[in-house]
Amino acid sequence: MPAKSFVQYAPDCPFPVENCPYGVFSTADRAPRPGVAIGDKILDLEALSRTQHWSKAPIPAEVVQKGTLDALAAREPEEWAKFRSFVQEILGADSPIASDASLLVNQKDAKMHMPITIGDYTDFYASYEHAFNCGVLFRDPKNAIQPNWKHLPVGYHGRASSVVISGTPFHRPVGQILDKPGDKQPIFSPCRKLDYELEIGVIYGGSETKLGQRLSPAECRRRTFGLVILNDWSARDIQAWEYVPLGPFLSKNFCTSISPWVVSPAALEPFKTKQYEHEFELLPYLQDPEGFNYDIPLKVEIKPEGEEAFEQVSLSNTQHLYYTFAQMWAHHSCTGCRLRPSDMLGSGTISAPRRDGLGSLLEKSHGGKEPYTLGKRQDMTFLRDGDVVRMSAVAKGDGYCIGFGAVEGQVLPPMEQ
Repeated sequence: MPAKSFVQYAPDCPFPVENCPYGVFSTADRAPRPGVAIGDKILDLEALSRTQHWSKAPIPAEVVQKGTLDALAAREPEEWAKFRSFVQEILGADSPIASDASLLVNQKDAKMHMPITIGDYTDFYASYEHAFNCGVLFRDPKNAIQPNWKHLPVGYHGRASSVVISGTPFHRPVGQILDKPGDKQPIFSPCRKLDYELEIGVIYGGSETKLGQRLSPAECRRRTFGLVILNDWSARDIQAWEYVPLGPFLSKNFCTSISPWVVSPAALEPFKTKQYEHEFELLPYLQDPEGFNYDIPLKVEIKPEGEEAFEQVSLSNTQHLYYTFAQMWAHHSCTGCRLRPSDMLGSGTISAPRRDGLGSLLEKSHGGKEPYTLGKRQDMTFLRDGDVVRMSAVAKGDGYCIGFGAVEGQVLPPMEQ
């Protein structure tokens, strides 16, 4: 039976009281501040913290009197649980604030901002289907998966300065590419194979680790503050030329988009599902008998330049990850790398084992060799200037839904110099 709130919403609303995701918003008359999505409203946490109702809150008021969620993410996990219960009680059917309209803001009247200040961002490559599909394109079916891939979560360090909030347009990147197949000499050119990558971002929280400190998967799971949808835009032709031998660099550093609402692991508890069965036994530091994935459908839509409607191009699911988020964090820390609150990892492109579940255009168009129809466009392969990509995630529970909102971005022409 779904929980009840004094805020009215439909059963398919992505933001019921079972969800209560955190975000940062502003209004025409007030600066960015933390809030909680409920129905089509936002509970203004900063305003709430200045009322007598905050006397029952388990955290100091100044934690939510800032322009980001950084201070909340830096609290200990036990405090997150208590604060979530407090918020759900405030938003419950018998809420003491039910008659105080000043504490609720219409989402349509709010502007969303980056929820956290990302200090470091690491992108993984954890979907078997995606890794295999890319390996076939870059090498051949017999050598699609590199020998290390089934023994450790492969990743690279991304560029935190280029992570932006949903709705932020970006310019097509320019870099070195090969003009024609077989060329040995590159040219400097706007990217011709611009792609999206359907991912989940995971935000680390709690105490900062010390240099040399290693975390177990169980401890990493405990320190997961929340999840967002992540689109790691990719320049495939720049990547193909630059990635040997050190991997992605300029092909991934120009823009990464995230959704504005941070969904807590507690809200996703009902959607836990079995983790992937590994072909080889993982080394002890990665073993996680209590680990799990989530059953969260992920949708990708594109609105071609000049057209009015979005068209669905993919439907994947977070359950298609070979490694759990906790295993990714544990691997990240195994060398003693310091982890700080508000650090973020990306799962890597999540592709389902179906033609309609591919998480990138690289796979869908088979590297540009197999055009497909998108709206009025008969020869779609990669993104063109003016195209808008939207990703969303909604898990359906028993009489309610848990949604992430959406992450959206539009491709602009290269910036003139």
